[in-house]
Amino acid sequence: MQSAKFFNGGDKEMCKSTRHQKGLLLVGLLLAGLLGTTRASSAVEVGEKAPNFTLPSTTGQKISLSQFRGKKLVLIEFYGADYAPV
Repeated sequence: MQSAKFFNGGDKEMCKSTRHQKGLLLVGLLLAGLLGTTRASSAVEVGEKAPNFTLPSTTGQKISLSQFRGKKLVLIEFYGADYAPV
């Protein structure tokens, strides 16, 4: 009788393991699909016009780079570790 309990418990563990493997496979396929559909971005060289983009301002309004083209100078600064834990 105890061997049957052990066997059933093993089936449950095997079922959990199989579900875990299927979940990992599904996540892997989704990531592969997303990575496969993204286009490669190219670097902007010195002297080239920056591509247009739109971002929210500090007041919540949307601002696009094209709004400033030919009107004002724009400095675009990229920085990485503003709120990163030390």
